[in-house]
Parts: sequence; C-alpha cells; structure tokens
Amino acid sequence: MFNITGKPFFWFSSLIFIYLINTSTTTLAQPDFLSWDCVEAANYTVNSPYQRNLNTTLAALPTTDNGFGFFNLTTGQGNDTVHSVALCRGDVNPDACRSCLNNSIVKLRQLCPNEKEAIGYYDYCMVKYSNEVILGKTGVKFYVYLANTQNATDIDQFNSDLGPLMRNLRGNASAGGPLQKFASGNTSGPGFSTIYGLVQCNPDLSELDCNSCLEDAINKIQQWFNGKVGGRVLLPMCNFRYENYRFFNQTALVIPPPPSSSPPPSPSIPRPTSPPGKKNNTTRTIIIITVIVVASVGILVASLCIIMRLRRKKRQTTTPLAPENENTESMDIGTAESLQYDFNTVKAATNDFSEENKLGRGGFGTVYKGKLGNGNQIAVKRLAWDSGQGEVEFKNEVLLVAKLQHRNLVRLLGFSIEGSERLLIYEFMPNASLDQFIFDPTKHTILDWEKRYNIIKGIAKGLLYLHEDSRLRIIHRDMKASNVLLDEQMTPKIADFGMARLFKTEETQENTSRIVGTYGYMAPEYAMHGQFSVKSDVFSYGVLLLEMITGQKNQCFQNGESVEDLLSFAWKSWRNGTATNIIDPTLKTGSGSLRDIIRSIHIALLCVQENVIDRPTMATIVLMLNSFSITLPVPAEPAFFMRSGIDPEMPLLQEYTSSTGSSGFEKPKISKSRSRSSQYSINEVSISDFVPR
Repeated sequence: MFNITGKPFFWFSSLIFIYLINTSTTTLAQPDFLSWDCVEAANYTVNSPYQRNLNTTLAALPTTDNGFGFFNLTTGQGNDTVHSVALCRGDVNPDACRSCLNNSIVKLRQLCPNEKEAIGYYDYCMVKYSNEVILGKTGVKFYVYLANTQNATDIDQFNSDLGPLMRNLRGNASAGGPLQKFASGNTSGPGFSTIYGLVQCNPDLSELDCNSCLEDAINKIQQWFNGKVGGRVLLPMCNFRYENYRFFNQTALVIPPPPSSSPPPSPSIPRPTSPPGKKNNTTRTIIIITVIVVASVGILVASLCIIMRLRRKKRQTTTPLAPENENTESMDIGTAESLQYDFNTVKAATNDFSEENKLGRGGFGTVYKGKLGNGNQIAVKRLAWDSGQGEVEFKNEVLLVAKLQHRNLVRLLGFSIEGSERLLIYEFMPNASLDQFIFDPTKHTILDWEKRYNIIKGIAKGLLYLHEDSRLRIIHRDMKASNVLLDEQMTPKIADFGMARLFKTEETQENTSRIVGTYGYMAPEYAMHGQFSVKSDVFSYGVLLLEMITGQKNQCFQNGESVEDLLSFAWKSWRNGTATNIIDPTLKTGSGSLRDIIRSIHIALLCVQENVIDRPTMATIVLMLNSFSITLPVPAEPAFFMRSGIDPEMPLLQEYTSSTGSSGFEKPKISKSRSRSSQYSINEVSISDFVPR
C-alpha cells in the first residue's frame, strides 16, 4: 500500500520513514498509515514558538478524550497557534484508541518534520494538526478513497441493498449528539451474503453538517466503487466504510446499563444431583437428540440450496431478453411477456386514441385515458417517435423501469409494441397533474398549506428514492409540475421518471449531446453544457417548490407595474425581508404557519444556487423539510435570471450546440462553476481528490 497525494518524490522516502518508525518506537505496533499528507502551504523553523506549541499540544492531546474517543486541543496565540484533533473509530476500545493516537503522533512528526499542517489516517483513528482552525470546518475536502478488489456477482441487487443501509446509518450517526456521531450495522445482500457498514463524523459537527458530509461521501459509491463489495472514503470531518465481511467490533458499542435500584437476587438454591444411572441415560438422550437436530438442519439447508439453484436455472432459461450488461438474476419481476399488453386491446381501451380521451401532451408523447374490459382504468403514453432501440432492448428497459416501486412514483404497469408504435401503460391518476391545481384560478384554493407541504415532502421522497435507493440511480431531467400526478388522496406521484432510459440520447454518465427537459426548470450547467447530475434535479425541484408557494409559473411574476422572473423576485424578496410578498394569498389567509412557508422559500433558494456544489442533495432536503431545528445555510444569488421573452414551458429535445443554449435560445447569464477531477483506485491504494479551499 502506498499513498498518492500529489507529491511523488515523497513516496519512496515515506515508506522508509514508516519502516523506521515501526522499528524504533515503543508504542503498540500499528499498520502503516492508510493515508497521510503533509500540507506544504506553511512550514515552521526549528525551536520556533510554533514548534514549541506543537510539541506541547501533541503531548497533551491524548489527555483530552471526551469519553467517546474524540480529542481536541488548541495551544498558542496569533500566528503561532496550533490546533489539533483526533478521532478514534467508535467501536474501538480505549486502550487500542490511545495506542493508535500515540503511534499517529510519532509517525506524523517524523513524516512531516517541519510542516505546520499534517493529517494521518489509521484504520482505528485519525489525527490532524494545523495552524488554522479545524473544528467545525466543512469546506476543505481532501478525499481519500480505497476500494476492495472483489466485484459483486449481482451489482444491481448489491447496490439496491447497500443504499438503504448507508442511508440509515448516516441518519443515525448525524443524530448522535455532541459526544459521538457513529453508527454501524448490516443488512442482507444478494444470495446469502451480508453487507456491513460503518459511518462516523467528528462530534463537533452539527446534525446538518454531519449529514451533508456523510451524504457527499456516500454519494461517491456509484462513482468510485460501483460493483465493488467493499470501499471506504476518508475525510477530516467524516468517513464511511462498507464490506461484505464483519470488520468492526459490535460488542464495544454496547453501553452498560446503569446500576439497578432493585434489591439483589436471593441466593440460588443448589440443584439436586441425579443418580448415576439416570445421569448416564440423560446424557445419552441429549446426544441422540442433538445428532438428530443437526442432521435435520443439514438436510433442510441442502434442500433449500437445491431448490434455489433450480429456480435460478429456470429463471435464466425463461428470461432470454436480458441485455449482456445486465445480470440475468436481477430480472426477478417476471418475463417481458408478463408486462406486455396487446396493442389492439389498448387501442380499443382508448377509443382509438381519440381526442375525447386525451389527457395531455408532453415532450415524450401524448397521454390518453383508457378503460380495459375488466373495468380497470389506465393511462397510456403514446411515445412521439421511435426510441431508437430495437424491440428486445426496449422491452428490457421497460423491465428495469418497472422495478422502481415507491409510493411517490407513478406505477408503470406495462407496455405495448406494434411496428414502430411504442406504448407505455401506467396506473390512472384521477386528480390529473399538479399544475392543473396550483396554476388554476379556482382549483388552487383546494390546496391549503398542509396539502401543499405534504406534496412538497412527497416529491422530495420520490426524487430521493430515484437518486439513492433505486437500483438504477435515475436522474429525472424533466422535473416540473405537469410531471407530478395526484391520486385520490392528493398523494403526489412523479411521472416520466424513466423516460431518459427509454431514449437513445448519445450520452455519457455526466454529459449528453441532446438537451432533454423544460427550459424554465433546467439547471444552468445542463442547459448550457449538457452536464447533468442529481443536482440538476435539485435545481428543478427548487423551481417547483417556489411555484407551489407562490402559485405562479416560472415564466414571469407580476410586481406592481414591472414583470420579473420568479427566481430573481423570490431572491430579492427573501434578501430584503419581504418574502411574504410572493406567497400565494390563499396560504396567507389559511391555517398554514407563515414561519414554515418562509423556511420553505429559504430551502427553494438553496436548491437553485448557481454552483452545483452549493446545492443540497435530496437527502439533505428531506432532512430540512422534516426537522425544523436544523439551521439552514444562507443562500447566494440564484443561478441566472430568465428573460421574460423566453417561454419556460417550452420542452426541449434538441441537439446541443456550443453557440446556443438549445433550440436557438439566447444563452442565459451564468458564470463559470468550479470543477473537480477525480481518480480511481483499486487494491486498497489511496487516491486523493482535492476541492479548493
């Protein structure tokens, strides 16, 4: 193992130093650093005040334990101030923690003999010292990530099982309190495997900062570890690790119960001894029963293995439509034929796609209401053009999208193919789409603040599922009011969430040559450069949130005699303390909490930030919406101000060119965003990813 930190000339000398330290120190032996870095921004001289303060700080640091393995100490004044922190893994016992801490201090001093700032990671602990403040700082991101070399046999299923585990651990650790923010656990993986996970934050972080740090790190799993059965990301503020084997000590996590106030138990009464003959018979009986039980369990396990193997073989032979890059075992919802509807049946159900049955039209096609022979109502989307895929590929894409099941997603029932015709059959939503309520002069009064807030939270949960917990990690790319449908109880359900997969858009993971979406809801990096990510959906969600609060479309906003776009007016109103001016009058007269409404405007402005990094993820948004005790960051100016002459509802599915935004629109005002580059490593070799301070 070696470390890559941007200083190649340190590699060989670092290995020599580590060897010398291991052979010369008297502390308990520890493995080599997983990663370490000597920050060369500032150095100190021998016998300088900074060195004396550093010696004093590191000597006393091990005595500052908060009781749960977190240490911090600051010594000195002015430019000679030394800040230090150390964090032991939450499952490590105190002796191993102190040994790891002492060894780290010795190694760092030898590896970084005159740097004012250094950090070192062991498996059991992290130590950092600096001439700058460390506590509470979350802006400096120095990623170290390591990957297990083994690949999962069923990547989709592994990712599907891993996501909820890490999300739950993140929430538990974030809410851990000011002494310890640590969580570990496990979940069942593909087959008979088990996935183990561990997350931790420095306890000085707030609940929101801890959640954001872990969320940012865990979101790297798809990028850096996709398909790997183990991986870890180390940051100065937080870290996580997951493996397909137990790597943490659960017994150390058990907090002993307080002393009981009940009276001590009475002395036990000795058991009577059995006669010698009865004792021998009893022993023989126990042995016979044990043998029978063990044999029965063995036969049962063997039978289960045989049955599962036969089912697996049957599944592989009855599902020939799986593409080469998809694991056949993941097609567990049945064959494509089970989801295929007869075209003539669907045609008859919609009265030959008559105008009377037309529900609406979007960028991907026209939607019709239908009624099957058994009386069930359906919604049929007739795709506007050939998807560019063959019949087999299209069927498999529908199979994958149909696997996405969540109460805030419209359920895809099946499909139908006839020549170049491609039909998608969905569950029918009797209350139509959200835009037909919030933008309607009469119907918008039906949605009081309680109903709107439930819809706001439901949409956020649906997007979070698509981004983090679904097997496919879907980026919607056309999130808007008309793509949110409402059932009988006004529960929101996101529609068109799988459309991007059903069309050949000549795209990579993060860039596309075709812009798909609606202009007024599109993030600037996507509209201008075709760069999309989960943060693109966050931007669209922020616009939708403002529309629900104001009751106005993101096209123009009447402000006295002038007309402004919604984002700019919302920003100016919030900045000037007049946010109540943009709230739908219906909400002002209702029973809704004005404080909660203004807080929602605050969250919406955070979603539409110009810099992608500054936008929260959907997991953070869900946390903000459900926890009013969390302090929200202060938003900056929105990404760009739209010209009122551009229709934001105009859908886009156009070839992107560098001279225009898309479809000939004038490019909106936007400044350049910071960029970061990442590297990848296997064989447990650390790679660092820097983001400027």
